[in-house]
Amino acid sequence: MSAIETYEKELSFQADRRRASVDFIKVVSDLWYDKSIELVLFRNQLIDKNVSDILNLHEYAGEFVQKPISIFDSVEIAKAIQSIDLPPSKLDIGKLTYEYHLEDDKYNDAIAFVSDKLKDAGQADEIQPKDVVLYGFGRIGRLLARELMSKTAKGEQMRLRAIVTRGKIDQTVLEKRASLLRQDSVHGDFSGTVGIDVENSALLINGTTVNMISANAPEDIDYTAYGINDALVIDNTGAFRDKEALSRHLVSKGTSKVLLTAPGKGIPNIVHGVNHLENDPDEINIFSAASCTTNAITPILKAIDDSLGVKHGHLETIHAYTNDQNLVDNMHKKYRRGRAAALNMVITETGAGKAVSKALPALEGKLTSNAIRVPVPNGSLAILNLEVNNQTSLDGVNAILKKYALEGDLVEQIKYSLDNELVSSDIVGSSAPSIYDSKATIVRDNGTNILLYVWYDNEYGYSHQVIRLAKHIAKVRRFTYY
Repeated sequence: MSAIETYEKELSFQADRRRASVDFIKVVSDLWYDKSIELVLFRNQLIDKNVSDILNLHEYAGEFVQKPISIFDSVEIAKAIQSIDLPPSKLDIGKLTYEYHLEDDKYNDAIAFVSDKLKDAGQADEIQPKDVVLYGFGRIGRLLARELMSKTAKGEQMRLRAIVTRGKIDQTVLEKRASLLRQDSVHGDFSGTVGIDVENSALLINGTTVNMISANAPEDIDYTAYGINDALVIDNTGAFRDKEALSRHLVSKGTSKVLLTAPGKGIPNIVHGVNHLENDPDEINIFSAASCTTNAITPILKAIDDSLGVKHGHLETIHAYTNDQNLVDNMHKKYRRGRAAALNMVITETGAGKAVSKALPALEGKLTSNAIRVPVPNGSLAILNLEVNNQTSLDGVNAILKKYALEGDLVEQIKYSLDNELVSSDIVGSSAPSIYDSKATIVRDNGTNILLYVWYDNEYGYSHQVIRLAKHIAKVRRFTYY
């Protein structure tokens, strides 16, 4: 075959792949909007992705499982899912495609395979939609709003009904709130529409009314006046941190549960995937989603402790600067945080080392921790220097974490990176709270001292952990196949 013939063949194959990707995107969208069935590819989101995104995700999937994961196979499996009757679900089509190749001799076709693999879906509990109120509308609040509204579909899980802020709400304020939701310097434009309803003091997000409520205190609000009942309040203000203060939300008419997006005192601190099942929402009304750093390191620490045993260790987090720091040098109640955030690396404290033990009691007193704030607006890195009980190797550590990223209870939490060129901006927009950098791991010759590098989007990845926990508290978790 001549060079030109080879080139023409490559062009033809590329066109076929892209055409298949367009077909796949349509099936993904139809499943979501018609049946509330969400497809992901090894936990990577597929909704609102373009053709290039889809093809790149398939390349990652093939590298991850070390077997080809073809877009053509994904289309076949997706159409098979579309052809059978399923309840609202979240399904990993990467895992299904991988397993289909391993077991293709057992089934006559993709429909028979999918029907067998998802046969337990019919036993899933019926979901009652839950009203959600965002108390506060800062960095995390706006990302939660984006995620809640982009994944509303038929509203069969969580329905964002209101956002509470302080101060008057007039046209100017509504326009500014809408603009901040619509455009973000770090995370880009919102993949939807945002308008305002001045007369009713509301935002119109994707054409759906979300009430803007002004209040100085949680107990001052009657949510039932807005048609909101039995709501989950997600407090992302940082103003209320203990059980007594957060209980004020429950005094309001129309609320039943509270979730704090920060470490809390006197309440369960939850890292979803690690200890969420240890706290029953039927018995507990107030929860904490812990911190972004705690959510990043705890899944990795659980995997290592379960497999090798952790004697002791130190956590150093290289953290993006936050709104708590000063933009220019000025007074600050904490040491060093008064210096210009975008010009300095700033040593400061983190409670993540101690906070881990709230989710993993076996690590009580075993970890020290510190933090360095650095001049990036988002995207952080945790370095875990651990002494373990059982000897291991570089390949051994990577095999452990790859297994946890592929199967089990932490597949939503741990993403396994194979990228030799990974840098902080690459992980912005990752829904996993822990991105394990397999190429950076160090294991000393003694086999018991290991250094792990764990990236995390301290805004977006953490927000997804909050959403996962919120679904658990609200009892709207769908049938899943991971």
